[in-house]
Amino acid sequence: MNLHQFRFVREAVRQNYNLTEAAKALYTSQPGVSKAIIELEEELGVEIFTRHGKRVRSLTEPGRIILEVESLKRIGKDYAAQDQGNLTIAATHTQARYSLPAAVAEFKKRFPKVRLSILQGNPTQVAEMVLHDQADLAIATEAISSYKDLVSLPCFQWHHVAVVQPDHPLLEKRSLTLEDLAQYPLITYDPAFAGRAKINHAFALRNLTPDVVLEAIDADVIKTYVELGLGVGLMADIAYNAERDKNLRVIPAGHLFGSNLTRLALKQGAYLRSYVYTLVELLSPTLSRKLIEQALRGEHENYEL
Repeated sequence: MNLHQFRFVREAVRQNYNLTEAAKALYTSQPGVSKAIIELEEELGVEIFTRHGKRVRSLTEPGRIILEVESLKRIGKDYAAQDQGNLTIAATHTQARYSLPAAVAEFKKRFPKVRLSILQGNPTQVAEMVLHDQADLAIATEAISSYKDLVSLPCFQWHHVAVVQPDHPLLEKRSLTLEDLAQYPLITYDPAFAGRAKINHAFALRNLTPDVVLEAIDADVIKTYVELGLGVGLMADIAYNAERDKNLRVIPAGHLFGSNLTRLALKQGAYLRSYVYTLVELLSPTLSRKLIEQALRGEHENYEL
């Protein structure tokens, strides 16, 4: 077993299972590539590719796991140390600030030797982090479900709320309307974040033009400027805490903008250490290890909450 064999396997996948093109890219012969792959399969005792006749068609499940040399190293480390290693989470600010803390705190109690890192970015950035192996999983509301090389699973639903100062006139309304909101300057998320598209769509359907005076990438900024009296904030309900946000009041707005779904994304074919499954289950108890493994194999693609 040697690195050249793994390079041949990796290049065959990159070239859409065309061994002739893989050979050209590696400046070698097609029979040489084919022979190296067969020898590796014989040494490992598993088939790396499915075949139709002599033509390579796709990766087998074992093939997905052993595709990268690094994956093999990680598998070995798992058997040697089930309770230690590295775990990197990519998340938007709202998820990192409000969704993750409870799960992370419990996770660290169970796995104190795991080095945990949290990277922040917009939904597109956190998806790219997983795709480029900078993070093990991503958590966001938008974008991550649109990548074909990511397995996207639902975590939890949330709704928008309006946040205002304690003496704001909107608190006297029995039920908030879009027309009510259109009368005030609004502070809400940047278009790339947290259901902003649904806000825009709702106003457009009623032929209303909201006066958005400030766009932010996180709820803390929204709340800060609402407290300063710049306008009415529209943000995720998970970002409001009555004890912490004593200078603000909240008004339900889910009936205006609908529900939003926070998703968790993993890279297709990824090898996950046991503790990754634990973290996912802490984030969303409905996501069992069995369900995650099925999703990584291409099953349950349409699973929803």
